[in-house]
Amino acid sequence: MNEIIKKIEAEQLKAEVPAFNVGDTVKVYGKIKEGNRERIQVFEGIVIKKQGGSTRATFTVRKNSNGIGVEKTWPLHSPNVERVEVVRRGKVRRAKLYYLRDRVGKRAKVKELVK
Repeated sequence: MNEIIKKIEAEQLKAEVPAFNVGDTVKVYGKIKEGNRERIQVFEGIVIKKQGGSTRATFTVRKNSNGIGVEKTWPLHSPNVERVEVVRRGKVRRAKLYYLRDRVGKRAKVKELVK
């Protein structure tokens, strides 16, 4: 039974998964279906958490929209996620950036990683 599930999950994995970490600013190109039409909408924000593995891997992106914090959780291997584009790398020392929820303005920024 376990081997059958692993085989099905392996088929659903994406061939190319973008390399991004917590603290990075990313653009997520998500497919949205409206009636019989399909379009792509961009959601840009800071990755505050990554979790799970294999096909169940998800990541949460937070952005500030008109003064209100908006968080959206995306499945990494979903067909509804067209692509994930890294805008800038962030320098963080935490695995989960929940503390950004309490911050506003400049304090809610993450330092840029310079290599």
